[in-house]
Amino acid sequence: MIEIGIIGGAGYTAGELIRLMIHHPKIKIKSIVSRSHLGKLIHLVHQDLLGEGEIENMKFSRDLNKEIDVVFLCSGHGKSRKELNHISERTKIIDLSQDFRIITQSTFKNRNFVYGLPELQKETIKKSNNIANPGCFATAILLAILPLSKNQLLKNNIHISAITGSTGSGIKQSDTNHFSWRNNNISAYKIFQHSHLQEIEQTIYQLQNNFCSKVYFVPYRGNFSRGIITTLYTYSTLSLEKNREIYKEYYKNHPFVNISDINIDLKQVINTNKCILYLVKEKDQLVVISIIDNLIKGASGQAIQNMNLIFNLDETCGLKLKSVRF
Repeated sequence: MIEIGIIGGAGYTAGELIRLMIHHPKIKIKSIVSRSHLGKLIHLVHQDLLGEGEIENMKFSRDLNKEIDVVFLCSGHGKSRKELNHISERTKIIDLSQDFRIITQSTFKNRNFVYGLPELQKETIKKSNNIANPGCFATAILLAILPLSKNQLLKNNIHISAITGSTGSGIKQSDTNHFSWRNNNISAYKIFQHSHLQEIEQTIYQLQNNFCSKVYFVPYRGNFSRGIITTLYTYSTLSLEKNREIYKEYYKNHPFVNISDINIDLKQVINTNKCILYLVKEKDQLVVISIIDNLIKGASGQAIQNMNLIFNLDETCGLKLKSVRF
């Protein structure tokens, strides 16, 4: 059994990790750290865990069990480097913050973090001990772009809009995530300036270093709790059929990405580690729609997918999930 620990155990991503891990056949949860809820029963914070076996009687701890095989860092952006000072060198790390995603910031002491998008570099992840889990927007957007950049097909600017649920803002209360503001409402924010743009551009250049156009990204806050739907368009001289062939070929060995021949909607992926893509060609523009669950494929599910790869398990182990359709 793989013995795991979680730091920052009270938030949304940690809650999803626990929910997925208690049914993973190769995992044993050893410790869940939360200094803000120290000593509290875990199911009193993550109330969906009531009645879920051993986890029901487990309490949040102050410190990590030193003998664990892998730790998931869920403390939030800017906090992971501090946590690394207290983690054994033998322990593998999967960081869900943005602290190590950018190549120029990916090394800390003796640890080098690999960008953990399996559909980009699965074989590199398998050989790594430290993973920087991608951002949720970045995951949804990059999965819509990778086949184009891999085949050197990005010839012009990329225009992206994406809307995310309120869980993308984290569990802490803010002016833009409480019910009375979010309900029956929608707003754009961080126009052309979202932090995930760095990940997106970095990955495009990794695959297509001659790309010299711009990426324009407008993110939106949605009035639903979870999920991301992304629409991007860019210039393409290829037919729709040829583009579909390219996408299906690229993802043929990636079990969580599916290409749909008909239009898609967000509920198809909620509660799953899937990404579904739908392609449309309008005049000289290729339009790609991408949908993911921001807490699973955009965070905790992808983190477990990376863990499976690191420990040479089936990539889908513990992640064969059915969407919540109704």
